[in-house]
Amino acid sequence: MDLWLLAVGKLRPAYRDACDDYLRRLGRRAKVHEVEVREAARAPTRAVQQADEAGRLRARMPDRARVIALAREGKGWSSADLARRVARWETESRPVVFLIGGSTGLDPGLVAEADERWSLGPLTLPHELARVVVTEQLYRAGTMLRGEPYHKGR
Repeated sequence: MDLWLLAVGKLRPAYRDACDDYLRRLGRRAKVHEVEVREAARAPTRAVQQADEAGRLRARMPDRARVIALAREGKGWSSADLARRVARWETESRPVVFLIGGSTGLDPGLVAEADERWSLGPLTLPHELARVVVTEQLYRAGTMLRGEPYHKGR
């Protein structure tokens, strides 16, 4: 499976360490790419900032990819829901891209273009923590599919 995390901004050290741990674990069984694009922090408005960042994200997307936008207005998935999706995506033979916005979120147009929208819930999370949650949940989904004991849910 070819997984891509396309994210706006760089992670601070504590988040970087946590994310790297899950990326290393994920990398044992999937080809994982993490691409960070520069945040457009100096843009005059939020809309301009999101549009600039969306252009950078689009430029880094692999061809024919299934695109999943992390967005508050998306659907919440349980860990089991994500595992079922991962199992289905593995059979599609196309890259799966997770788009993670920066401090102002993703451009609404980019979110609308995505194949799916995933909400991590109604809480407001720092975008850095959201990236850690996504990598952990992808790792958890893989362990669930392989019947490994990491997932302690029912």
